[in-house]
Amino acid sequence: MSMPLPSPAQRDALQHWGKWLRALDGASEHTVSAYTSDVSEFLAFMSAHLGGSAGLGQLSKIKQTDLRAWMASQRATGLGSRSLARKLSSVKSFARWIAERESFDISAILAMRAPKYQRSLPRPLSASDARDMIATVPLQTASDWTGLRDAAVLTLLYGCGLRISEALGLTGRDLPLRDSLRVSGKGGRERMVPLLPVARDAVAAYLRGCPHAVTKDCQIFLGVRGGPLGRRHVAKVMAAARMQLGLPATATPHAMRHSFATHLLAAGGDLRAVQELLGHASLQSTQIYTAVDTGQLMEIYHSAHPRAQN
Repeated sequence: MSMPLPSPAQRDALQHWGKWLRALDGASEHTVSAYTSDVSEFLAFMSAHLGGSAGLGQLSKIKQTDLRAWMASQRATGLGSRSLARKLSSVKSFARWIAERESFDISAILAMRAPKYQRSLPRPLSASDARDMIATVPLQTASDWTGLRDAAVLTLLYGCGLRISEALGLTGRDLPLRDSLRVSGKGGRERMVPLLPVARDAVAAYLRGCPHAVTKDCQIFLGVRGGPLGRRHVAKVMAAARMQLGLPATATPHAMRHSFATHLLAAGGDLRAVQELLGHASLQSTQIYTAVDTGQLMEIYHSAHPRAQN
């Protein structure tokens, strides 16, 4: 089935919806691009599937059988349940937005259930493995100052729960580091993150050894040639360190953030407080870490309880 191009009305609606997502929903450019691409493909499929004009009014004509046909076409391309659920969520969001403006009946779209999928749990490192990772990463670089730099980055990930993009996005304007740090996260949402003395000391040690000038307008963490440090380098040195330590492939930069959240909750941290520290928009995103802790408890139970051995 050849897919028609979106009509001018559809393109205009998608553009305005994207602006709305940025302005009112705080969505990032990456999120807006992914959502609009999902909906554009959906509208193209429905235009070919239903026939006739490719206007916005076709949304009110869509039935559950049409949606199942679209989902089947997505499955045929090898799309997994998680990705298909995300695409359906994008479509529902757009349909809800356009229905409020055009008074369309989109009940069939909103009633469509997303495919079920097993949500993968984060794989945090143990506290000792996280410490070993921070201590081993400096050994993977050629010079002392780059080792201090890489250790400082990982200390911010594990000690403060920063995303790798947030740590590498810090600039000279954030210096000198104090007891807390203002971080701009996903969707431009800002949050205040407490800074442990060990994190401040790690960054200070790196800055003392860095041969490049860190100005207010440049990033704190710099590469060998003085340009911004990329996340690919951090992933590379962590991969080398985990091989040295015998850790699994799940020991990635993001696993350090997972470890921060999991260890806080395991120590009795409040779920709402951890949500704020991580910068999650909804509590549901943070609750996944309670499942991790429960999973670890069940493993201990099954391996240690006398009755579980029978």
